[in-house]
Amino acid sequence: MGGAPQPLHQDVRFTRLASGSRLAWARSGHADRTRPVLLRTAHWMTHVEHDAVSPVFRPWLERLGRELRLLRYDERGCGLSGRDDVPLGLEASLEELQAVLDAAAEPRVALLGISGGAATAIALAARQPDRVSHLVLLGGYAQGLLRRQPSAEGLAYFEALVTLMRVGWGQADSAVQQFFSTRMVPDATPAQREALNELQRRSCDGARAAALLRARAEVDVRADLAAVRCPTLVLHAEGDGMVPAELGRELAAAIAGAQFETLPTRNHVPLPGDGAFERMCERVCAFVLDRGAATSGHYSARERELLALVAQGLDNLQIAAHLGLADKTVRNRLSQLYRRLDVDGRGRAVVRARELGF
Repeated sequence: MGGAPQPLHQDVRFTRLASGSRLAWARSGHADRTRPVLLRTAHWMTHVEHDAVSPVFRPWLERLGRELRLLRYDERGCGLSGRDDVPLGLEASLEELQAVLDAAAEPRVALLGISGGAATAIALAARQPDRVSHLVLLGGYAQGLLRRQPSAEGLAYFEALVTLMRVGWGQADSAVQQFFSTRMVPDATPAQREALNELQRRSCDGARAAALLRARAEVDVRADLAAVRCPTLVLHAEGDGMVPAELGRELAAAIAGAQFETLPTRNHVPLPGDGAFERMCERVCAFVLDRGAATSGHYSARERELLALVAQGLDNLQIAAHLGLADKTVRNRLSQLYRRLDVDGRGRAVVRARELGF
């Protein structure tokens, strides 16, 4: 049958900030309470209720939710959350994140900081390390534009954007929203781009959008980076036109032990149909589930030897020659190893072996 898709199953709730304003948050994903929690910090334009039917973020929730429990929320003045007079900025964002953690009664979570939401995730990981198990940053940055000494032309361009947002944001078929959508996801389908336009329109009005843009441009968490001690994965679109990939590299270089990977896309956030989408989801789930953190002690000496050869990309005949085994024996041992690694073929086995440090 045709028609609109059924909404994603989720549990939408509200908590209160110190100002008394309501904060909307949602829970979805895997039903097993022993699974890790991945909490998406608030980023540019959210609406937790609309996410459940959005062609942009519903696929994210479905894919990541197959393996993880998910939490997300709308920052104040966006989506279902109320507005107050508290100045926007890092401290206000941290208050929102902490309020959701407390309301959800989750003592420790993995954080997913996307774009402008990366700063909030970094700050909490640095300042409250007991609450953060893993840190995943996608398209993020440590300093907003106004903290990076922009040129006079760059500053004028930014101020023009703020003005355009303030006066033209909430209009139907707004060219301003279309401009931002095109920059964020240049390779999106027309339907995906229109869905992002609609998400931005629903999230907040022009005055709030302009205030959020300025707050993002003024953020600076450089002082927090050296204090991050949890496992950290930094992902960045290699052709990102919103946040240059070099800013992602700077993030990874400043966080001790951080892993860095570029994604083969121009979209600021990977979308279904984009070749980077499934790769991103696989990396995030494997990282949070610690599939790449197992040590050699989890494997027998024979398995470790085989894993090391698989990680080198050797074929069956080469492995047989190294181990002095018959080809059939190697095939049998590889089949057992694939089941142990929970992969369905050589290519994924090579990736998983390297993730495990072999």
